[in-house]
Amino acid sequence: MATFFILIIYLAFISLGLPDSLLGAAWPVMRLELGASIGTAGVISMAIAGCTIVSSLVSGGIIRRYGVGKITLASCVLTAGALLGFAWSPSLIWLIVFAIPLGLGAGTVDAGLNNYVAVHYKAHHMSWLHCFWGVGATLGPVIMASYISGQALWRQGYLAVAAIQGLLVLVLLVSLPLWDKVAARSRGNHNHSEDGHEPEEQAPESESGTTKPWRIKGVKISMITFLFYCSVEAGVGLWGSSFLVGMKNLPASTAAEWVSLFFVGITVGRMITGFITFKVSNRALIRYGQLTALGGTVLLALPLPSGFSLAGFMIIGLGLAPIFPCMLHETPVRFGKKHSQSIMGYQMAAAYTGSTFVPPLLGALAAYSTIGILPFFIVVFAAIMLICTEKLNRYLIKSPRAI
Repeated sequence: MATFFILIIYLAFISLGLPDSLLGAAWPVMRLELGASIGTAGVISMAIAGCTIVSSLVSGGIIRRYGVGKITLASCVLTAGALLGFAWSPSLIWLIVFAIPLGLGAGTVDAGLNNYVAVHYKAHHMSWLHCFWGVGATLGPVIMASYISGQALWRQGYLAVAAIQGLLVLVLLVSLPLWDKVAARSRGNHNHSEDGHEPEEQAPESESGTTKPWRIKGVKISMITFLFYCSVEAGVGLWGSSFLVGMKNLPASTAAEWVSLFFVGITVGRMITGFITFKVSNRALIRYGQLTALGGTVLLALPLPSGFSLAGFMIIGLGLAPIFPCMLHETPVRFGKKHSQSIMGYQMAAAYTGSTFVPPLLGALAAYSTIGILPFFIVVFAAIMLICTEKLNRYLIKSPRAI
């Protein structure tokens, strides 16, 4: 039953990924119909991410009261309704209005599903869970590209994704009784670390036992790493199509298809990472992923033929793939279990801050200059992420699996 049920959770995570990449893929066409500037997509993205922050912060109490199954179902209903609103929006202001329920639904289901899998399933499932987010994020631009190719039918693209969300709602509704059953069966079976190994050595008592979470050495640097990770991911996802249209002179439909390869890279990479976690430490995967992503960003920044940009998007996605889930799993090891929940909240807040404020900032800068600035900022963000990780590693206690 637990194996069958994890597949349902994977389907639920597809519903998180589907809307995330739609706006960036459709915006080159949407903005022309709505009479909006290129940077306005950043405002919509900021509204979605801001509401995601709010719902994530309050999700703990709501989930404790109603249960993760019911909240996941309600969140998917909210998301499907918001996508219908996007399809029917007559003006820019309505897009911003419907961005609110889209963000609120995403934040609650994200927090609930991540915690549920962390508590009741082994570690490799976390990478595979985020892989299924990538499935949704990859399908989004592909679906949208099929509607805007030749004609500007972006509204029909949103309707199609809303219909898929509706099917997922039906699946979640049927499976609602399983949430508590699976949780009851798995309770008490996680005394060892989730990947089957004994837990690694944790932070000393002076850091994990008596010090306030905020003051534990390395926490602030970890938060910065999360912030710049999401800055890279959200920046490429939102502005990648506009960069290809504006700087490489590609058609909007082709640009959307190319950017989908960025999400393909994340998806495939996280599927592979799930298997690699049995043999390679999280810390090593984070380092190698950051180096790979940095290499991909350099390909975008160099004045090379457009084919190199295609490779760059794929390489960035592959590099980013292991970073986020592995950093989440490293939190108790880095800072001790006692404060890991509080520190996890700090890190997620920093991550959402990156995805909320950096994309509109890049959009504003592009509006006043050129979208050609995108790859240069992404290179800087990826380099800062790598530097912060290496600095954080120097703070950590040596362990047998660490590199």
